[in-house]
Amino acid sequence: MIKSLNQLPQGAEIESLSTSVLGGVAHLAMTSPGNRNALSIKMMGALADALSNISSDPAVLCVVLSGEGPAFCAGHDLREITAARSAPDGGEALFEATIGRCSALMQQIAALPQPVIAAVEGVATAAGCQLVATCDLAVAGEAARFCTPGVDIGLFCSTPGVALGRAVAPKHAMEMLLTGDMIGAQDALRFGLVNRVVPKGEALTGALTLATRIAAKSPTALRIGKAAFRRQMASPLPEAYDLASRTMVSNLLEPDAREGIGAFLDKRAPAWQEPAA
Repeated sequence: MIKSLNQLPQGAEIESLSTSVLGGVAHLAMTSPGNRNALSIKMMGALADALSNISSDPAVLCVVLSGEGPAFCAGHDLREITAARSAPDGGEALFEATIGRCSALMQQIAALPQPVIAAVEGVATAAGCQLVATCDLAVAGEAARFCTPGVDIGLFCSTPGVALGRAVAPKHAMEMLLTGDMIGAQDALRFGLVNRVVPKGEALTGALTLATRIAAKSPTALRIGKAAFRRQMASPLPEAYDLASRTMVSNLLEPDAREGIGAFLDKRAPAWQEPAA
């Protein structure tokens, strides 16, 4: 368990996760290339612990998530799942724990006060593709590939479909879910699964650069904005506008909004309020 993310030395190892914080940006790197950074119980626990600490750390303004090795994330650990079939319940308890923890992790990312950017090199498959779709933004290397191939092994990617169907057009999502076909980075960009494509090997640099730009914005506006955007997207249009309108009024009353508008009118750089400890 991480007590304080900012107290970690650079490159500290936590389970299958490497963490670092620099200039308001937290970098979480999945470091289990041997199983292609699969979302095992161990990996999901490490991610959940790190995100829990980040959520209450006012010094962290943006998060970048990457994976070491040839894959960003290969989805659930199929060896772990297969081994559980020898249990008296045929693996049901492990299956419920795996899917439940994964669903909770995705919702944790969505609810995190800070924006999360996926830096994708290699493949992101099944729950790994779900992870990319769940992140607020994504930067992909030009050789990155994405798919939800459950249908190829008799297992429809139902839970990845929740995130995928909210990130891309429904027909694109259904095509990926029904065929299991791999798509390249440019198609992922066209579908809206990723925000930008960079040369192979530069996804992390691109994501960190984007995160640094975001971290230079008002901390108050970032936290208010992500929460409001996520909530209004899940609401019918009238409720969405009501929520957004009330959020705008509250935001206008914040010191950072007063400072930002004043700085714009005075043609000077704003001095954002320091995040509360």
